Amino acid sequence: MIKIMLVDDHKLIREGIRQLIEFNDDMEVVSEYSNGSECLANIDNDDVDIILLDINMPEINGLELLSSIRKKRNSVKVLMLTVHNEVEYIVKATNLGVNGYILKDAGFEELKNAIYAVYKGELYIQPKLIPYLNSYLIRKDRDTEIIKTLTNREIEVLKLVAVGDSNRDVANALGISERTIKNHISNIFKKIDVNDRTQAAVFAIKNNLISI
Repeated sequence: MIKIMLVDDHKLIREGIRQLIEFNDDMEVVSEYSNGSECLANIDNDDVDIILLDINMPEINGLELLSSIRKKRNSVKVLMLTVHNEVEYIVKATNLGVNGYILKDAGFEELKNAIYAVYKGELYIQPKLIPYLNSYLIRKDRDTEIIKTLTNREIEVLKLVAVGDSNRDVANALGISERTIKNHISNIFKKIDVNDRTQAAVFAIKNNLISI
């Protein structure tokens, strides 16, 4: 019997999933919670194999909760069930140790397949999301190669520009002239293929050169 915990702040969603799961003789919902705090308070005591976890929740969102679950009870499987199809969420969840990722618009047969796969120890990503993930990984590889072309000084300048520093601020911080800073910025924009400081900041954030 696959024992499942539901964590979602929408009662109607929890009730609908529980009813569908209980049609199967080899699955059962043994606990359900409406927020991350309740889940964490009971995670050590509830006998569960898989947690079906939403991302958008009050108090503690699903990604923060996933991180805490991995610290408290790393062996439990977590299947993210969400409306978020943005690849950044999938990558973040995967980096935090999620076992599966599926959207709420999936049919129940697909949800069952995900539950079975995760239960067996497989990583399950909903098939329609895989092309987005592959495109992201290709772009990530491209950006990694681009970053390698930047000098250490250019990376320093890019980081300061990305957090909103003016040319004068950057020049003062690095102890070089504003003219030199302008030359660095021009070279950086050409290398990373952007046209302005906002796009450069987005590039820096996406590639973890700065944090927000």
